Amino acid sequence: MLIIRPIQLADFDALLQIARDSGHGFTSLPVNEELLRNKIIKAEASFAKQVDTPFDEGYLMVMEDTDSGQVVGTCGLEAAVGMEDAFYHYRLGTEVYHSEQIDVRNEVETLTLCHDYTGAAELCTLFLHDSHREGNNGRFLSRSRFLFLAQHPERFGRTVIAEMRGVCDEQGNSPFYQWLQEHFIGIDFVRADYLSGLGRKSFMGEMMPRNPIYVALLPDDAKAVIGKVHPNTRPALRLLEAEGFRCRGYVDIFDGGPTVECDLQAIRSVQLSRQMTVKLGEVDSSAETYMVANTSVAQYRAVMTPLLVNEASDIAVLSVDTADALMVKDGDPVRILALQG
Repeated sequence: MLIIRPIQLADFDALLQIARDSGHGFTSLPVNEELLRNKIIKAEASFAKQVDTPFDEGYLMVMEDTDSGQVVGTCGLEAAVGMEDAFYHYRLGTEVYHSEQIDVRNEVETLTLCHDYTGAAELCTLFLHDSHREGNNGRFLSRSRFLFLAQHPERFGRTVIAEMRGVCDEQGNSPFYQWLQEHFIGIDFVRADYLSGLGRKSFMGEMMPRNPIYVALLPDDAKAVIGKVHPNTRPALRLLEAEGFRCRGYVDIFDGGPTVECDLQAIRSVQLSRQMTVKLGEVDSSAETYMVANTSVAQYRAVMTPLLVNEASDIAVLSVDTADALMVKDGDPVRILALQG
């Protein structure tokens, strides 16, 4: 059985391996043992914390294969970005130039450095090991976060965002970043991305262009990738678009990848999820498959399982094994969401 649960310090080696396997452009998990250990410590504190107003909490979870005891994936939620460290984006805009004298009108695209998403919640740190990229495992890992958002909305900013990985080659070189490197920042993309992942972002405010950038003046290969995602990220983007996420003109300052957003309460899976009451019983494997999560924070658990649902009485029939995995008993509440809903 695959279970999603809060990360623990005992998962450090697994998280380090995920950081190594994820490759260039996975900013939220740089290969740095101290930072990864601190991420786990922060996550443990966040899950244990009483929260009335979201601040800088980070909820990092792992997918564990209980048959082997191995951690095979990870996913995360940031409660409110930019509350302690600056959270930069480029905002795509338009400047209009018009002269009646010569009868010419031009609309010019611009990129302006901003902090507009400060306070927003963020979907982040999604990774599934190759060995488990089959069936609906990826969909379960990604969408399980919406169950947590639906059950505990007070812990998160009203707007939820996700930064989509932009275009880069196998060596980690970004066409969008090359121009910035040459004219402003002076260090390569891999190093800049790594420093950003460490939270050492002061160089951005010091070295990034302070005035809007005219897109027309960028090299053609840089212009071509603005708002485009890495080929490996397209399935994740399609999944989020199906949930109601849209790009509102914000892109990453390093690789030009799009940032998508949705109001928390407007996310499709948040709206479709339902809180039900557990009843223990026999469940045939041919029953419809659901994602099911308990309503705990510190002991959060989510599984993917066949389920019998009585809509009229808000009863969800779980097998004993599934209830044990979720750490629930007869009469307890759970939140459910049809896997293919």
